[in-house]
Amino acid sequence: MDKQRQVENLALVAKMRSDDPAAWAAVTDRYTNLLWYIARSMRLNEEDAADAIQTTWLRLVERIDTVRQPESIGSWLATTMRRECLAALRRRSRVVVMEAWADVPDEADPLDDALLRTEQDSALWRSFRSLKPRCQSLLRVLMAEPPPGYAEVAAALDMPVGSVGPTRQRCLAALREIMAADPYPFDPGTTEPGGAVR
Repeated sequence: MDKQRQVENLALVAKMRSDDPAAWAAVTDRYTNLLWYIARSMRLNEEDAADAIQTTWLRLVERIDTVRQPESIGSWLATTMRRECLAALRRRSRVVVMEAWADVPDEADPLDDALLRTEQDSALWRSFRSLKPRCQSLLRVLMAEPPPGYAEVAAALDMPVGSVGPTRQRCLAALREIMAADPYPFDPGTTEPGGAVR
């Protein structure tokens, strides 16, 4: 899938360099969610995150003709976004913790299902916050829609591409252990973050 994405990106960047608005829209659609997840993984508040995303897109507009590896435009955006987030954190000089999921609308379920889901979500996020910050950042970035490639995740978190998968597995195993030890009633065998059934 990464190879296919690279071929698509190469074609899109060529069109972007020719001022094709459809290509710009396609790249924006493909990578804006990833940029939001990077901002959330670095615990930027909504205002700083929006500024960092806007600045990242501005940097791309300014440098589209000089991007050296256009097939890896997602990695370029992730690296640029991470730098913009760090700059925002330096400007703020303090980190404001934001629960990004508070803004996600809940689908209407029967009352019992909604109550059970709320309890399960609460247990999941309580366990999630017990993870090491590096695991929290990795899992947040991996939850972006559409799912980012490992090269993009590696660029976003400044880690080797080959360590993304093994680190993901270790983080999920640690999350399962924390959830299994949770004294609150929750069946850790039902779902993983993002709702995927195990």
